[in-house]
Amino acid sequence: MSDGEDDFMADNDSDDYNLEYSEDTNSEPDVDLENQYYNSKALKEDDPKSALESFQKVLDLEDEKGDWGFKALKQMIKINFQLGNYGEMMTKYKLLLTYIKSAVTRNYSEKSINSILDYISTSKNMQLLQEFYETTLMALKDAKNDRLWFKTNTKLGKLYYDREEFNKLAKILKQLHQSCKVSTSLLKSFS
Repeated sequence: MSDGEDDFMADNDSDDYNLEYSEDTNSEPDVDLENQYYNSKALKEDDPKSALESFQKVLDLEDEKGDWGFKALKQMIKINFQLGNYGEMMTKYKLLLTYIKSAVTRNYSEKSINSILDYISTSKNMQLLQEFYETTLMALKDAKNDRLWFKTNTKLGKLYYDREEFNKLAKILKQLHQSCKVSTSLLKSFS
C-alpha cells in the first residue's frame, strides 16, 4: 500500500485551504483544533498510543461536530486498526458516521468512508469486515447516500461470495438489482 493510500487519501489536507473571511474574531478554537490535529498526526508514526490520546483531545476541544473532529476520528480508526484494537476502532467508526449527516460535506464524507472501507478491506478478519459493512449500511439508511450504499453493498456481497454464503449474497444482489431499476413515472417525466 502506498504512503498516500496508507493515510486515507492523505487526508485530503489540500482541501483544508478553503479560505473563509469573516468578521468573527472567535476563530481561535478552530486554530486550536487544527494545531492539536497536526500535533497528533506528528505522533502517529513513532507513538501511536500517544497519538490516539492526542486525537481524542481534538474531539474534546470541538464545540460541535466539524471537519477537525471528523479528520481526527479517521486517524483514530486507522491507528486502532493497525494496533488490532478492533472494538475501539468500531466505536470510533460509529462516532464518525454520526458526522456524515451534517458536520462534513456529502462528497467529503463519501470519499472518506469509501477510503476507510477500502483500507479496512485489507483485513483477513471476515467477521470484522461484515460488521464494518453492516454498520456503514445502517448509517447510510438515514443519510440517503445511494452511491455509497451501492458501493458498500457490493463490498458486502463480495465478502459473502468469498465466504460462500450464497443465500446472503442472493439477498444483496436482489437489493442491488432493485436499486438499479428506474420507476416508470420517472422515465415518463423525461419523455
